[in-house]
Amino acid sequence: MPSWFQFQRRGRLPALLAALVFSAALAACSHPDTTPWKLTDVSGHLPDLDFHLTDDTGKPATGQSFAGKTTIVYFGYTHCPDVCPETMARLMQVLQKLGPDAKNTRIAFITVDPARDTAAALHEYVRAFDAEHAIGLTGTDGEIEGLAKRYRVAYQMEKRDPSGAYDVTHSSAVYIFDTHGHARLLATEIDSIDNIASDLRRVIDSTS
Repeated sequence: MPSWFQFQRRGRLPALLAALVFSAALAACSHPDTTPWKLTDVSGHLPDLDFHLTDDTGKPATGQSFAGKTTIVYFGYTHCPDVCPETMARLMQVLQKLGPDAKNTRIAFITVDPARDTAAALHEYVRAFDAEHAIGLTGTDGEIEGLAKRYRVAYQMEKRDPSGAYDVTHSSAVYIFDTHGHARLLATEIDSIDNIASDLRRVIDSTS
């Protein structure tokens, strides 16, 4: 599956090259801003938040389900051994830094492993991190594949081991959408928690 972002094999491949390539692609057509963003500005370069999936309670969920909320989107899976829990833990720290602003922020954890990540499995997973702000989303193989293509996310199931277990190699970028569902920023593992929180607060303030 083609992607603008590098694969994360078992969550350890560096995202630096991907971020630099993506930033360079945007530089020629980026709009001037008196205060530069600390993260990668993707305003106008990625589609709005739009999908039809199933949330971790088994109910239908769409992009409109997050209207009025600043939404952090991350593609991962519950069996991920390292980068997914590490990323979720970092996002918890970002929300803590937001303080009261976190009340209108949501984290959408979209699985790239729908075969194993049922609504119940996602519910247990995301609620272990944050029962108030985090929501797990799953769907059919076709729905997940289509959404991944929409946001240039790459993923691939690796070879099963003798027990039948397998890893999923996947991109690790974090997307930030404003309250209107517009894609605004992209963060990678090289971005600090302080920088993510700072830019996230700017997005919140600009649409509040």
